[in-house]
Order: sequence, then C-alpha cells, then structure tokens
Amino acid sequence: MSMPWVQSGSRNDGRTEEAAGEDQLSLIPRWSVVLAILIFGAVQYLFHGVLPHHKPEMLPMRLLMGYSWGTAFASYVLLVGYVSRDVKRRRMPAALWMLIVVLMPGGIGAVVYFLLRQPLLRACPNCRTEVMSSYHFCPQCQFQMAPVCGRCFRGVQITDVYCTQCGHDLAKDQAPARLRAYSD
Repeated sequence: MSMPWVQSGSRNDGRTEEAAGEDQLSLIPRWSVVLAILIFGAVQYLFHGVLPHHKPEMLPMRLLMGYSWGTAFASYVLLVGYVSRDVKRRRMPAALWMLIVVLMPGGIGAVVYFLLRQPLLRACPNCRTEVMSSYHFCPQCQFQMAPVCGRCFRGVQITDVYCTQCGHDLAKDQAPARLRAYSD
C-alpha cells in the first residue's frame, strides 16, 4: 500500500542526495496516519452523534467545531508520528523526545524539539566518517563533498561560473569531475 502523496522514482534537481531521495511526508509512519484518521472520525462522531443539538441554527457552529477540533487533534497525531521517525534519523534519544512532545501541552514540546534538534549527518563517500551535511570537506580525509571556490573556499552551486562571494573564475579551480555538472 503506497501513500498517494509519496512520489516514487529519483529526482535530481540540484538538491542534496538526501533531500532529493526523501520526501518529508514519507517520514510520517502509517500508524500515525491511521490513528489520525480514526481520531478525526471520533471527534466527528462526538460532535454530531454524542453531543447533538436539536436547534437547526446551531448546525454551522457544530460543523465548525467538529472539523476544527478534529483537524487539530489529527494534525497533532501526525506531528507526533513525524517526530518519532525524525528523532531516530537524527540519532537523538527517541524515548526522551517522544515524552517531551507528547506530554508538554499545546504543542510546546514539538516547538522545543524543532528548535533543539540535531543537524542531519551524512557519511563521507571516501572514509565513511559521519559529517554534517553542510560541510564542504570531510574533516578526517579532506575529501571534497561539495563544490567550493578555489580562492575563498566558500560554497558555490555546481552550475555557477563565477564565485558569488569573490568573483573568482571557477573554471580555473580544476574541480573534480564528479562535482562538475556542466562544461562549456
């Protein structure tokens, strides 16, 4: 069973390998999606079956309250499911963060999680050392992981001809072939 919002296939539109190969919505586990649907349905049953009001002028308010509370609770369950997978991906203590996200009221735990979460790590293709995805060179073996300017050593896009910081001609840098996307 595949999720309708998850696209299969690989994309190569200039983004990092990790971001291109992984859709953020695919991090939401199936149990969270199913539980969110059940909770949304339970809230609708509560507002339209258990607590019916027989005055017809109250129907719009009952519909508004049922849909808004159902959406809020279902969204919170989806958020907890996302955090449950993201915390493992970032190698953080899962039990602690799930406890914080679930027990802190009003979604404050999720806000704290997103403010304090660790950056994603990726393995260096040369020595397999785990480094932050923002690094341009591996700190262990000096393997060039992203294109940089040969003069100021700031990151550049693979399609740039000149450095956006210092104006250096990037063609003179002799960048490795794996980092060159286009040649004139």
